[in-house]
Amino acid sequence: MRHPFKGWIVVAAIFIQLMTSSGLAFYGLAIYLDALTDERAFTTTSVSLATSMFFVVSGVVGQLVARLLERYDVRLIVAAGGAVSSLSIYLLGSVDTVAELYAVYLLFAVGFALVGLIPATTLVTRWFQVRRATALSIASTGLSVGAFTLSAPASALINDRGLADAAPVLALIYLVLTALVVPWLWPSPESRGLAPDGKATEHASAAAAADGIPYDQAIRTRFFAVLAAAFVLAMGAQVGGLSHIANLGSERIDRAAGATALTALALGSVIGRLIGGILADRLPLIRLAAALSVGQGLALIGIGLADSRVALAVIAFLWGTTVGNLLMLQPLIVAAGFGVLAYPRLFALLSLIVTAGVAGGPFLLGFLRDQSSYQTSYVVAGVLSFAAAVVFTATRVPRPSPETVAA
Repeated sequence: MRHPFKGWIVVAAIFIQLMTSSGLAFYGLAIYLDALTDERAFTTTSVSLATSMFFVVSGVVGQLVARLLERYDVRLIVAAGGAVSSLSIYLLGSVDTVAELYAVYLLFAVGFALVGLIPATTLVTRWFQVRRATALSIASTGLSVGAFTLSAPASALINDRGLADAAPVLALIYLVLTALVVPWLWPSPESRGLAPDGKATEHASAAAAADGIPYDQAIRTRFFAVLAAAFVLAMGAQVGGLSHIANLGSERIDRAAGATALTALALGSVIGRLIGGILADRLPLIRLAAALSVGQGLALIGIGLADSRVALAVIAFLWGTTVGNLLMLQPLIVAAGFGVLAYPRLFALLSLIVTAGVAGGPFLLGFLRDQSSYQTSYVVAGVLSFAAAVVFTATRVPRPSPETVAA
């Protein structure tokens, strides 16, 4: 009797890993911003700048993570990241000064890079070729699930106990969940005597060797440059909006409204990502990215204009259907265009470049809010997303061969 392909066990482990890092870090940043500005003497701008620094540092550390993945077992890297992230959340409960806040966010960024998308998508890329989009859509759905399984309860816990008392509990949850999944993050199918997608082992080495563009050649292509520019705009708008949505809801209505909007966004992301995984196997990836950027832009403007609990939740849900898919398309497009040969380093470099948008987004929206209003902030974010759609249309995914990519 044929046993199920072990790659799906890895996908399940990655799902929980990303659920944890997303729920208590990525989406959690919006909750921490709300708590820090409400309970402590921090301005929206100062915490927004700390959030921006978080993404810059995680992007820089991602370059190191990519190289570590080529030399060490991914399980060691993720275990270290889980420990560092857990410690950071614990320390966040006791920060009182801006210097302490930035120090903790710097440490948190290191942990986030070690457990985040670079090791996760590298594993999926190694384990799957034919069903890569489906596997990645399932694994990365953990990012969205984390918002309502971890972020929403975390928000309620902080609201009930305060950040100081809630932080140790959240830190312990992070540590336990990481420990549960690490043993199942097998570094490659070859390490288990298998081949990608469960193919015969004897075909694995030849296929792996042929599938890929050298790093130095790939980064000089026009395709890589256009891809990076488009995702800087799209992800800057997205992360900027995400980092402030809880505070926007709290400011316009109440803290529960902000948490509800975040949960609705995550639910939309779950549904949209599962559908997107099917579409990504059938539609041109660049055109799909452009369409999603337009949808995101419309939703961001809608968030900026929403003035009721229901409107905020509904628009957040619609926005969520684009959020997860734009994030999922980054590794898919890199793998489709350049193959798996230099994937960790290429995806890490793209992530670092995109960090310019990811880091600038929260600060830009926070600054515009302090100078004007959240309406202005989110309208500007929507325009940036429209610009991303325009840039996406300037390229297409090439075949993963040196001749085609260079062209």
